[in-house]
Amino acid sequence: MQTTITVTGMTCMSCADSIQAALNALPGVEAEVSYDQGRAVITRPGEVGTERLLETIRAKGYGAELMQATGRASSDRGSEQGLHIAVIGSGGSSMAAALKSVERGARVTLIEQGTIGGTCVNIGCVPSKIMIRAAHIAHLRRESPFDDGLTAAPPTIDRGRLLAQQQARVEELRHGKYESILDDNSAITVIRGRARFRDAQTLIVDQDDGSEREVAFDRAFIGTGARPAMLLAPGLADTPYWTSTDALASDTIPERLAVIGASVVAVELAQAFARLGSQVTILARSRLFSRDDPAIGDALEAAFKTEGIEVLRGVQVDQVAHAADEFVLATNAGEIRVDKLLVAIGRTPNTETLNLEAIGVETSGGAVLVDDSLRTTVPTIYAAGDCTDQPQFVYVAAAGGSRAAINMTGDEARLDLSAMPAVVFTDPQIASVGLSEAEAEAQGFATDSRTLTLDNVPRALVNFDTTGFIKIVAERDSGRLLGIQAVTGEAGELIQTAVMALRARMTVQDIADELFPYLTMVEGLKLCAQNFTKDVKQLSCCAG
Repeated sequence: MQTTITVTGMTCMSCADSIQAALNALPGVEAEVSYDQGRAVITRPGEVGTERLLETIRAKGYGAELMQATGRASSDRGSEQGLHIAVIGSGGSSMAAALKSVERGARVTLIEQGTIGGTCVNIGCVPSKIMIRAAHIAHLRRESPFDDGLTAAPPTIDRGRLLAQQQARVEELRHGKYESILDDNSAITVIRGRARFRDAQTLIVDQDDGSEREVAFDRAFIGTGARPAMLLAPGLADTPYWTSTDALASDTIPERLAVIGASVVAVELAQAFARLGSQVTILARSRLFSRDDPAIGDALEAAFKTEGIEVLRGVQVDQVAHAADEFVLATNAGEIRVDKLLVAIGRTPNTETLNLEAIGVETSGGAVLVDDSLRTTVPTIYAAGDCTDQPQFVYVAAAGGSRAAINMTGDEARLDLSAMPAVVFTDPQIASVGLSEAEAEAQGFATDSRTLTLDNVPRALVNFDTTGFIKIVAERDSGRLLGIQAVTGEAGELIQTAVMALRARMTVQDIADELFPYLTMVEGLKLCAQNFTKDVKQLSCCAG
């Protein structure tokens, strides 16, 4: 990594020699200091931060200011106008990268070919959680654990009005959190069009008005996100099947819905449509959440069964046809006929039009390969979010974008995903952090684990809803936490406590000894930890 620093206060060649010697004394640093040019050009490893370089020069009694940090030899255009960063995309990672870059003194050109705001606010997290919440309310009005004392009444579903409410909130958040912020920031120039790399210093943008524009940059950030993956099934492409985007934008609820997929998006939308009135069948190639602890998929499948959602395991779709407003699926489980078909098998990175191969940015399956500093294989280009090989969560994308900006502007920040929470917004919710038992053992850990069923958690008992479990995986000898999985109501709320405990390298005994408020779901973490050394069924309420 190469950094250029402007040095003031030098009066002779000896001053430059003195500064150069001090910089070269730092681990791994190679510096050349020019008295005539008034600057230091430094090649350094990532672990030596820019602030340390500046402090080393200032400690000698000279002024020091960052001119430019690059991964290549460069011209002085950055020092004349400020570091220029091109950001491709406007979703969570791109907005974080743009705003943090501006905060650190750079000027930004942001290029967007579609709707400002990316996936999360427009067609992902926000609309899906609104729909899921509406479906949850509909479900409770139809059926709840308290129906012996509370009158249940099946609701009338007006999907058109629900959709209008959903989209109004989407537009409000898009304007408030994306469009207005970009409009009000004079350091960010927005270009509407499709970008591609000409080389590692230049983008060509095919603008919406049909013209072509060249954008030269010191750094570039790729935050182009991903789109629903296509299922390669004969006949499917010729049918009006749904992606998650189509399903969330539909103003009708189909009578019969088949969902191909067995992970997050598939199960969330399957349950939402079922609760809004669809007869839903999930077609899983293996089982629900096949990459996770088997208990997770089993628990969710059991919950779905009670709601009338059919889960077919080990299904291979051989042919899809559509006629007379009906889908006909030929599968190894027999013929399936439905009114709508939702394909939710994952997401494909939006990178194929960027010309990455020509400039040496390596990808795998279309995903940009990045290190934990968000650098690609080209030193001037960074990336984060769903278009990379990182986990596809918006909070990971935003954290990556922010840290990439720090690195693009001369300092060093890393993205640590060792305690990354994941939440699935089904009912019950699924949440996890750290390693599953199988993952821990595959990494060489000797493990110990406990699974606590929810009939041992007072909050679940008073809710009259004991579906699910909490599982803690620990290192056998030390008791250090390795991972936590939960299938419970509001699991997404309790998992952050587990994240902090994992981050703090706490042990099972540490959790067992902590104070947890009574009649909260998160108290289940304490009870599960206590279960390592005692039978919690024999404890009184609040037993410490």
